[in-house]
Amino acid sequence: MTQVIAHRGASGHRPEHSRAAYELAVELGADAIEPDLVPTKDGVLVLRHENEVSGTTDVAERPEFAHLRTTKTIDGQTVTGWFTEDMTWGEVRTLTVRERLPALRPASAAHDGEGHVLRLDDLLGVLDAAPRPVGLVAEVKHATFFEQAGFPMAELLDDALGAAGWRHDERLTIESFEKRVLRQLGSRDTGGRLVYLQEARGSAADEVASHGSAAPTWATERTDEALAGFASEFHGISVDLKTLMAGTDTVAVDDPRPVRSAIVDRAHAAGLAVYTWTLRPENRFLPAPLRRGGDVAAHGDWERWFTSVVRTGVDGVFADHPDLAVRARSLVAGQAG
Repeated sequence: MTQVIAHRGASGHRPEHSRAAYELAVELGADAIEPDLVPTKDGVLVLRHENEVSGTTDVAERPEFAHLRTTKTIDGQTVTGWFTEDMTWGEVRTLTVRERLPALRPASAAHDGEGHVLRLDDLLGVLDAAPRPVGLVAEVKHATFFEQAGFPMAELLDDALGAAGWRHDERLTIESFEKRVLRQLGSRDTGGRLVYLQEARGSAADEVASHGSAAPTWATERTDEALAGFASEFHGISVDLKTLMAGTDTVAVDDPRPVRSAIVDRAHAAGLAVYTWTLRPENRFLPAPLRRGGDVAAHGDWERWFTSVVRTGVDGVFADHPDLAVRARSLVAGQAG
């Protein structure tokens, strides 16, 4: 059965990575929750999609932090703003969270300022208090950049999980766009499932740091030979929807036929699980034939899209609206039955 993973919590309903988003994800039936991990100046892992936080917190409106605005180059991209690694946990915890896409999701934006930035420890507490087992799919962000800046992400994560009693927990999955940090976690015997994230194009930051322009691309790391090699180290790979659905057609919601995905079939043959990101119902994020009306924020024919993705046999889907992904899975299961 395809696992439904709440992408940054129920981020289609509440500001991402907020306590409300996490708790709602549990309530809406998510099998697991995906947080992104970045460090503070004093080495606390906090839950933000990026270490630059002006788009998802009130930091830009806080005069006491004005002097921390700066520009950095992260994985080859120039970014200006406020960064978690320049602030202590005591400072970061005062920031309130806000919707990243307010024009697209005004109902979520109505909850701006209702919660504060959380630590990994806070989310583990939410999961431990859940009325049923809910997994953690923790994404380690920018591991090479942070290691060069003095923040060894594998060590920080291993320590945090150990302190909370989550090492080797059956609910644990760790993912990253960089293989090096996954291998470091494997050598530390942190436990859990290790999943290698891949973009459609480009190369991993750790490979670029080691090999420069000769770095292998993610595309070359999806050959049968590469997948077979990864199966000896990792539990699975996670690819974007474009890669997953390349060459496939969307099918009617009540069509029981499987949708053949080359990457799913080949990765499964190699012994790897396959995950995909990110299911979103708004017209802005749907394939053009499935958009309905001219409002980019309106929901299009998401059921046809979501159910087609599930019918590939993918092992897990990341979704901003976990309730809709759960419904799509149920529709597919009903047809199969």
